[in-house]
Amino acid sequence: MAATQPELVRDVETCVDRIIETVGYKIVFGMPLALGKPNHIANALYLRAKNDPAIDLTIITALSLEKPAPSSPLEARLLDPIVKRIWEGFVEFEYMKDLRKKQLPENVTISEFFTKAGGYLNSPYAQQHYISTNYTHIVRDLIDNGLNVLGNLIAPHPEGNPNLFSMSCNPDLVLEAFEKLLSEKQKGHTYMILGQVNSNLPYMYGDAVVESSNYDMILNDPAYDFPLFSVPKAAVSLVDHMIGFNVSPLIRDNGSLQIGIGSLGDGIASSLIMRHKDNKTYNQILSAMNIPGRYGDLMEKIGGTGIFKKGLYGATEMLVDVFIQLYKNGILKRKVYDHAGLQKLLNEKIMGEAITPHIFDIFVDHHIIHERLTKADFRLLMKYGVIKGPLEYMDGQLICGGIGFSADLGDEQTRALLTRHLGDRLQEGVICHGSFFIGPNDFYDALNGMPEEERTLFSMTGVDYVNQLYGDEKLKTRQRLNGRFVNAGMMVTLLGAVVSDCLESGNIVSGVGGQYNFVSMAHALDDGRLIMMVRSTKKSKGKVSSNIVFNYGHTTIPRHLRDIVVTEYGIADLRGKCDRDVIAALLNISDSLFQEELLEQAKRSGKIEAGYVIPEIHRQNTPERLENLLSPFKAKGLFQPFPFGTDYTQEEVTLAKALKLLKEKVSTHRTRTIAGIVGQFFSKPPKLSIPLLKRMKLDLPKCLRERVLRAVVVYALRHSN
Repeated sequence: MAATQPELVRDVETCVDRIIETVGYKIVFGMPLALGKPNHIANALYLRAKNDPAIDLTIITALSLEKPAPSSPLEARLLDPIVKRIWEGFVEFEYMKDLRKKQLPENVTISEFFTKAGGYLNSPYAQQHYISTNYTHIVRDLIDNGLNVLGNLIAPHPEGNPNLFSMSCNPDLVLEAFEKLLSEKQKGHTYMILGQVNSNLPYMYGDAVVESSNYDMILNDPAYDFPLFSVPKAAVSLVDHMIGFNVSPLIRDNGSLQIGIGSLGDGIASSLIMRHKDNKTYNQILSAMNIPGRYGDLMEKIGGTGIFKKGLYGATEMLVDVFIQLYKNGILKRKVYDHAGLQKLLNEKIMGEAITPHIFDIFVDHHIIHERLTKADFRLLMKYGVIKGPLEYMDGQLICGGIGFSADLGDEQTRALLTRHLGDRLQEGVICHGSFFIGPNDFYDALNGMPEEERTLFSMTGVDYVNQLYGDEKLKTRQRLNGRFVNAGMMVTLLGAVVSDCLESGNIVSGVGGQYNFVSMAHALDDGRLIMMVRSTKKSKGKVSSNIVFNYGHTTIPRHLRDIVVTEYGIADLRGKCDRDVIAALLNISDSLFQEELLEQAKRSGKIEAGYVIPEIHRQNTPERLENLLSPFKAKGLFQPFPFGTDYTQEEVTLAKALKLLKEKVSTHRTRTIAGIVGQFFSKPPKLSIPLLKRMKLDLPKCLRERVLRAVVVYALRHSN
């Protein structure tokens, strides 16, 4: 870390000058993923290299955020007002613009270790320069790649303290990088750490709070504030809702939860909230879907269907919006503490969070403090709110009002003193540890709007703390009681291997991120379970195919680490099962359109007996049956596409759905679709379509081209109901 106070600058070009002066013309610039990037510094550094071939610049990062770009004039009419409303003022990355245009200069290399799902499938350059690595190994790999400049976005102290900043959304990698770069400096290597202040960042607590002396240079000027990148909530399909509902009875009260961003996470949270707030309806749906009849033993063993009396604790690499929803609805409320002994007492119900005079004896009996208090014991009691001031510890005595008291807990006067200064409840508890965050604007507003005492309940820390047990196994194991690590995969093989990040062609779809870490941790914890969510089918160019396959040419999670797999059709408990039983369980949650074909493949390979028949109870796995079973509950307002609201208007939601379906129709029935559009060209638009056409500025077409576009929209709306 920097040994002196940082240089404070108000001009980004000065930052670039100092980088070159310090490390020279070969620059390896590392940034955290997603929201935590110092956008202005990255752009200035890139543009300097672009204009000066003498500079050899490598940028290593992940999730370089981009505004959505329309792919057609019609899409532009829908998207442009949304982009202006949601992303106005966001500072885009100049290197991404050139990467998309295939115009990166030869002296610049861009490498990412995680990408937006599918974002680089059509970019050979990005595919070739992708770095595949576990989230917990990224800092090591950055160092190995010659990292000599590190930059991140930081939040100013709410009371203006110039010596304290918060890494806010991204202490995930930077905390470890600070430590590693200090070690590199001691070896004689030169490096720089830069921070860019953005007052829009929520000031988060925990390990995210750092002293300014950690930085060599800080760019701090209101001119460089910019709006945070927003990720609007995605629509939750009925399939996503049903996957989330199937996950919900596997979550145990008094447990721990990890989930990620997106519609599947929203589906889980929606069902957990229903379980807690409307338990009667929740159990009615369980019965209607016959979930207890099929999986009752597993639910009783590892989960539950009752309300969350003790609540959940979040241990998640990504603090997503749904954790705020769970907190608001009284589910995320189980506090953990950063002391293994104290956590053990709470787990084993030897004590609760309410403080009584007996706590001193309990602490002594369990070797948390000594019979004769030391200074460290006194600090511990003060830290966790067991006692409160005004009290001091000096020269082996307790001091109150200038009078000294024995530090011996056996002394009656000392006990009376401590009882008078007893706290009410334990302090310093945390309900969620996270390493980075990104989400919709109302998520940022919720964090910024929290008073300090609430915001400290959400502790931001390094990914090496959240994603693994190593380093402090005893404490982390006790905190992550009944851990449920819920992740998503693209496909699963009949033998239980999971495909999450890459195609068998080698083309990267997203990245492994922290998935392996959570899989490993779920297996390492005695009461931990991995829950892998996979949609049973996918649709491409009008063709439906199964996401449960016999085998596949790429694996993210090997089959020997298989655990629980959930689709919209049910739950497959695979841990410790033989191959034959794994295959049978996965066939039970496959779409019935593909069950027989998959079964035949397994029989031909000798992995299941020739006479095996899929049980009748699992042979009606169809979208139509799901729709019929859930339609009465949908009619009551449940399983809505946006259970937690949306940044889009109702017109935009309707139009987006219609245009998406139109794309599918064009890819499968092009001639018939064109004929239908031509028919709309000569017809008067239906009255119900007028507000939607106004939104697209096509209600009063001014030319032939706009008349054609209007016909396309009307046709799309008619065929999407």
